[in-house]
This record gives sequence, structure tokens and C-alpha cells, in this order.
Amino acid sequence: MRAAWQAIIATTFLGLAGTSAQAQEVRLNAPGASADLRSALRGASLTISLSRDDEGAVAQDFVAAARADYQRLLTGLYSEGYYGGTISILIDGREAAGIAPLDSPASVGVITLNVDPGPRFTFGRAEITPLPTGTVLPEGFATGRPARSDTIRESVIVGVDAWRDEGHAKAAPAAQQITARHGDAALDARVQIDPGPQLRFGPLIVRGAENIRPERIIEIAGLPSGGIFSPQELDRSLARLRRVEALRSVAFSEGEIASGNTLPITAQISEQTPRRVGFGAEYSSVNGATLSAFWMHRNLLGGAERFRVAGEVSGLAGETAGLDYTLGASFLRPGTLRPDVDFYADLDLMQLDEPDYFLRQVTAETGLIRRVREEFILEVGLGIRSGEVSDDLGDRRYTLLTLPIEGTLDMRDDPLDATIGFYANAEITPFVGLTGSANGGRIYGDGRIYRSFGTDDRVTLAFRGQIGSLIGADATDVPSDLLFYSGGGGTVRGQPYQSLNVDLGGGVEIGGSSFLGAQIEARVDVTDTIGIVGFYDVGYIGTDAVPLQNGDWHAGAGIGLRYDTGIGPIRLDVATPVGGDTSGSAVQIYLGIGQSF
Repeated sequence: MRAAWQAIIATTFLGLAGTSAQAQEVRLNAPGASADLRSALRGASLTISLSRDDEGAVAQDFVAAARADYQRLLTGLYSEGYYGGTISILIDGREAAGIAPLDSPASVGVITLNVDPGPRFTFGRAEITPLPTGTVLPEGFATGRPARSDTIRESVIVGVDAWRDEGHAKAAPAAQQITARHGDAALDARVQIDPGPQLRFGPLIVRGAENIRPERIIEIAGLPSGGIFSPQELDRSLARLRRVEALRSVAFSEGEIASGNTLPITAQISEQTPRRVGFGAEYSSVNGATLSAFWMHRNLLGGAERFRVAGEVSGLAGETAGLDYTLGASFLRPGTLRPDVDFYADLDLMQLDEPDYFLRQVTAETGLIRRVREEFILEVGLGIRSGEVSDDLGDRRYTLLTLPIEGTLDMRDDPLDATIGFYANAEITPFVGLTGSANGGRIYGDGRIYRSFGTDDRVTLAFRGQIGSLIGADATDVPSDLLFYSGGGGTVRGQPYQSLNVDLGGGVEIGGSSFLGAQIEARVDVTDTIGIVGFYDVGYIGTDAVPLQNGDWHAGAGIGLRYDTGIGPIRLDVATPVGGDTSGSAVQIYLGIGQSF
């Protein structure tokens, strides 16, 4: 048996696959094997997998799995650097290799996987040539280090990728010599790479376009035709197209070398249905119900332009002042001026009936969105807003010219249910009062951090910090929606909606010039779909532009339940005030989709 399996030593190293499943009893007998080796063998064994995962497996299935395990266990030995081992697989005392496929026993009692790993081999010679200057191979691929087959494979990939990074798109292993010297327990690995010629990007060829113009796909992708081949450029172009909402899927394939050492790239695309509608709902015992709906066209003009109309009604059956209405239309054109820049134009109508003010407003804004890198977005726009507001200061009409600037860095693993990473957003909006308002600026920042730990990372701590400031203008000289309030979902759960403001005396209450907020949550997954949450929120509203100089705090705390739908959790939070004038006065309920932050 040993000689038969050692004859495979010089074969090409291929990746392993695991399957799923348990027989009556499957035993792994590997005396002297390390924990890592035992883990590798268990992961490689189809018999162990079948026994563990497939309750419906029959005797014939186990015989087939056991016969396949000779090669699979050998691969497991190779993966840890053992090239002189012996393998014997017994099914109720019979060698599995000697059982014909059509002569399977009617039942299987005990399967024993006997593995004598033998000595662990180390690398004698470890060579991959040629390599571009500066290429660093994996540390483990060196004389005297454990001769793991995966290390060879990883090192070859590093070598090929290094050539591709230099523009040699067709680099590939050309020859290999793998020799096991059993007397020395050493493995000599020599691999030769053929880098091929340095290539330039050829044309981007679009396949599968039906309603989107191919030239727009090329424009959005921004593949630098004529430039030196670069895997990074290829990845960036692919990412740009995958962000386009009009496309269902995108795949790139590299063609054969064309004249002039160019490499044509084919983009195989599949389009989304152009139109989409959606609905949403949330509920709070204070704010009442919020209903929203939208209609969207993903390819309005044939160039992957998105047009979206959305409406929302909030405050239904709520305890706030009245109903809020918003109606908006937005247009987005990807790949404008340059591939990483999108053009947008928005028009919004709103009526806000809030505890401290009543506002009607129309806003128009246009601008550019620049994706600096995949996680970092910058936006700059030019807008105008005009409206009328009634509050304790009286009735006013106003018109503002705005220059909104926004930056977002999103390093979360999942925006709807983050477990690790962080998020940061900053908005700076200078404004000029054309009528009825002073000149100034509004600043708002939002930062979030997530960390998970425990068994299978089932416990997540989430922290959110918010800061806001009105600069260059007095709070009494600007529209109320530029000021800051605290209380309710999004700031301090448990506290009444927008209950923390600034009291100017004489029955006059308005929003603040500064805001601080903090929320901390402990999220625990009880099962794969159900989780519980404990949270504590605090908020501060100040009369000065700089927070913490002159203002008041309040806080809320509570518990919550989460149900994972697969596309985001359904959220149910129950909270009560624990600080401020309303401490312990009531219990508030919040229901929505997605984590609170």
C-alpha cells in the first residue's frame, strides 16, 4: 500500500474539496499526528463529512466515500508536509480498496481511517524562477521550512501575480519538478514561470447589452485602452460596473493576445428589469407610523441613468405635532466627466409639522459624487431651498443658497447589520441667506464602531457618536430645520421626539446651535436568526456653536429584539427615559428594518 501511494508524490498539487456529514461510527486513527494534521485529515475525509452531515446516507454511500478517501487523506498529508505516510481504510475490518463498487455490504458498522503520517518533510530546494525584481515569496517557501503543498501553490500564485502586476497578463507556470527525498525527509520544489510578453489593454468588448448603449458601458467602466495591462485597473473597472443599478451581473474575461501585444477584454453583462417599485414602514409609539414608497427607472435614457421618485408620510397616529409629508425626485448619471464621478440632481418638496415648528419647503440641488476609492466617497453640490416656517419666533419666509459638501468612509462588513469595522460621515453646508435668513454654515458628523467577540463572534458591541454645530449665524436667524433637536429614534430612544431643545424664556423654544449624541449597544445572537440587544443613548443640545458650553443632557435606555430575515434584521426596541426632565415617565416602542445604526 505504501509504495502504491508514494508513487503519486511527483504529481501536480491540486486543491482539496470538503463535502458534508457520520456512519454508525467513523474513527480516525493517526498515532503521533499533530493537532493541525488531525484537523487537516478530518477536513479532507469524505467519510467523516458524510457521517457528520448526511443522516440519509446508506452503506453504499459510505463504501464510495471510503474508497475516495485514500486520495483525499493523501492530499491532507501533503497539505501538512507528510510525503511518506501510509493509509489503510477498514470497513468492519475489510480494506475499503478491496470492496468492489457493486459488492457493498448491506450495512456498515465501523469505519476506521488508519493513517501513519511518517516523518514530516522540509523543503530542500525551494525555487520559483524567473521573478520580477522585488517579488517577495511566502515566508514558508524556504529551505528547512515545513514542505506544505499549499505553500508551493501559494508561492506559485504570488509569482504569477507579480508578473501580471508588471503587465504580463498571460504569465503562467511553464514547468515544475517536485521530488521527495525520503532518506532525507526533504522535498525539492522547482517551478519555472513563463511571463510572456508585456501587454496593453485592448478594446473593451460588451456582450449582453439589450437596452443600455454599449458605449455607455465602456464609458462607465473606464478601462484604459492602450495602457499597460494592470489587474488593479481591471478590478476597478469591474467594480464601477457592478455598482450600476441597471446591471444585474457583470463578468470580465481576458481574450487572446492580439496584434501589437494588446489584450482585448470582454464584459459579459446582464441587465436588470428597468423599472422597480418599493414600499417601507416603521412604527414608534411616539412618532406613530411612517409609510414610504418609491418608483424607480434604472435606465431612463439608455445610458444607465437612474430616475427615482419617492414619497413618505410620517406621524400617523403619533404623539408628535402632526403629519410630515415629503415628495422627491432624483436623477443620477454614473460615469460623468470621468469614470469615478457621478452627476446627480434632486428636487424635494416637504411639509414638517414638528413639536417646535411647522415648515413647508422646496429644495433643488445638483452636484457631483466622486468615489475616491471603494470605501470613500466625496460629494459636492450647489443647492437652493425656499420655504416658510412658523415657530415661537413667528412666521418667516426664506430663501437660501447652499454649497453642501459631504464625505463618507464606510469600512463596515454589512451596512444593515454590521459586526465589525467602522463608519464615518461628515457634512459641511455653507449657506447664504438670499431672503429671510442670515449667512452661516451647518456642520454634522456621524461616527460608528463595531467589534465582535465570543464564540462564533455572537456578541457585538456597537458605538455611535454624533456631533453638530451651527456656525456664523444665530439660531434665531435661520430656518428651524437647520437647528438641532434630540429625542426619539436616531438620537435618544425612550425620550419624547425632539423633546430636548433650547428654552429662550417667555414660552419661546427653538432648536439648538450645537448637538452631541452617543449610543452604545450590546447585540447578542441567541440563535442564527434571533438576537437580543441592550442599549443606552445620551443627547446634548447647546445654545452655543461649540458643544458642552451651555446646554442640557438627557438619556434613554432599553432592550430590543432582532429577527434576521437574510436581507437585514427586523428591529423591535423598547426604551424609557433615564435622564433629563422626563426620566422614567413612559415606555416607547420602535419597530423598523435594519439595526438602529
